[in-house]
Amino acid sequence: MRPIAAASLTAAFALPLAFAAPARAIPAPLDPAASAAPASPVTPKPAAPKPIDAPAKIAAPVSASTTTAVAGTTDEGNLADDVEARPVREDPLEFSDSFVLDTGRKELRAPSADGISFSLRGEYQLRYRAMSDLRLQAPVRHPEAQTLGQNQYLYHWLRLHARFSFKDKVSLVAQIDVPRGLIVGDTTRYVDAARDSLSEAKWSEVHPRYLYLEYDSPIGIFRVGQQGSHWGMGLLANDGDHPTLFGDYQRGSLSERLLFATTPFGKGSPLSVAVAGDVVFQDQTADLVQDHDRAFQGVLALLYRTRPAEIGFYGVLRHQERDHQAVDELTPYTDKLTVGVLDLTGKFNVPVPGTPAFAYGQFEAAMILGSTSFVRGAYTRPIDPTQKRDDEIVRSFGAAALLGAAHVNGSGKDAWGDVVGEIEAGYASGDADGNDGITRRFTFDANHRVGLVLFNQVLAWKTARAATIAQDPDVVARAAPGLSLLPSKAGVFGAEYLNPRMIFRPRRWLDLKTGVVIAQTSSDLVDPYHQGALGNIANYDGGDVRRHDLGLELDLGANVRIPVDTTATVQAGLEGGVLFPGHAFDDSAGGRLANQYLVNLALGLQF
Repeated sequence: MRPIAAASLTAAFALPLAFAAPARAIPAPLDPAASAAPASPVTPKPAAPKPIDAPAKIAAPVSASTTTAVAGTTDEGNLADDVEARPVREDPLEFSDSFVLDTGRKELRAPSADGISFSLRGEYQLRYRAMSDLRLQAPVRHPEAQTLGQNQYLYHWLRLHARFSFKDKVSLVAQIDVPRGLIVGDTTRYVDAARDSLSEAKWSEVHPRYLYLEYDSPIGIFRVGQQGSHWGMGLLANDGDHPTLFGDYQRGSLSERLLFATTPFGKGSPLSVAVAGDVVFQDQTADLVQDHDRAFQGVLALLYRTRPAEIGFYGVLRHQERDHQAVDELTPYTDKLTVGVLDLTGKFNVPVPGTPAFAYGQFEAAMILGSTSFVRGAYTRPIDPTQKRDDEIVRSFGAAALLGAAHVNGSGKDAWGDVVGEIEAGYASGDADGNDGITRRFTFDANHRVGLVLFNQVLAWKTARAATIAQDPDVVARAAPGLSLLPSKAGVFGAEYLNPRMIFRPRRWLDLKTGVVIAQTSSDLVDPYHQGALGNIANYDGGDVRRHDLGLELDLGANVRIPVDTTATVQAGLEGGVLFPGHAFDDSAGGRLANQYLVNLALGLQF
């Protein structure tokens, strides 16, 4: 049995470098939540008009460029009338990512050019989450456990981010989550295959994130140590430090990395080049500490950035190994994975003529090619159990694109986006045939959030339960290879979706947000547990795999940001979602999955 259709193998093979070096040496990452695209001018907003005497129509000097921006055409004889009717705004409006998503975050202060400097930022976040109980496949020895068993819980984390710098050349950067975890509330049952199963209260977990040394040399940036990886929209490499409109972030793509990044045509030139060598600490597929995975990869990344747009490409070559025992220490074996990744990403922003607004967009498309023994299609029915079996071929593809517009209120540093509308479309290849020797399933990184309920809750726990009970010794004498990679970890997999979103800000400190998720599977939805252990082809609820409709999700929420002073912001929010499940979740009798609800109450402090 091949337990998974590419499972999460494709989730994090590409762990590109994050272009997070100082701006004067190399541009910031292609990442809407972490760095704004280069500023673009927009039609100036009128400032208070200055009175102009009628006889002095040609005595009021106005530059040609300003006049063009305001009036479009310049008849010198009517210049004063034109200025008086539509006064000139002196400060050009520049695009900022905060027009779209205002997080209230406090960034590290820039290093001092003289002497030693230290900067500390962080956040404390508290979450109360309540959800309807989710129907799941019951374990063989526990037929009563037909649900997840979790309806509410309290969760928190404290994230600290520090930088110690000598002048503006050498910096030591650290980031850690401590504590993090479930404080109190309901726990889950029989989903232990999930990395964060929430099966017991652990409020004091420690998650080390960054600890690296950075040197800004005359030829480029050198960086060594444990770093986050983030590229493009974060489909494959996501550092878990980028807030999203709905949902929360955690963990992320972290590597022990040696990186060099430079602008080969000189300071301020549009082309940036970076190379890196990694030992993966943790990502969607590998875990150095918990699973003792040995994952190595090389990265080559190119980024071309102009004032209104940027485009980037990277290639990754990854090799990963994990040791196992067939029966005991006398029967060891090693699963291996070798893949290459091709990823193209880009984004743009342009002013909307005649109005203080911007259109913006972003895309990312990735293909993963290679082979692996983590999953094997001919595992359960070999003619000769001792014969060597060929590795699985990996062929998977995923992509997402976003297009939006933001209307801007205010001016200068007080400008903010008061109305934002955007739509995201995404595709992740699926795998309906678990025995053809080709792994096709593509899984987005879990921190690329799409809605609140469908992918983050329902499919995450259904895949975790399937992986857990498929390894039950009461069902199989030896668990099939790759089952540990079956849980989606809340990432989008084997699906295509549309996700329109709207944000209304009647005040700069208040967000009213809404979103819709419409999704279907990109192939038949086959549960490896039913196929391998029970001997029938069915979905995760025992129903018809040919039903592709995942359902319709509606999300609503409100966020408040209250500045305490220049160094801290208090946050509060309430968001909720309801999933009207499609027929892809029908059981063997055609019974529908009940509507699924989730509420997330948030309190936080950014400092």
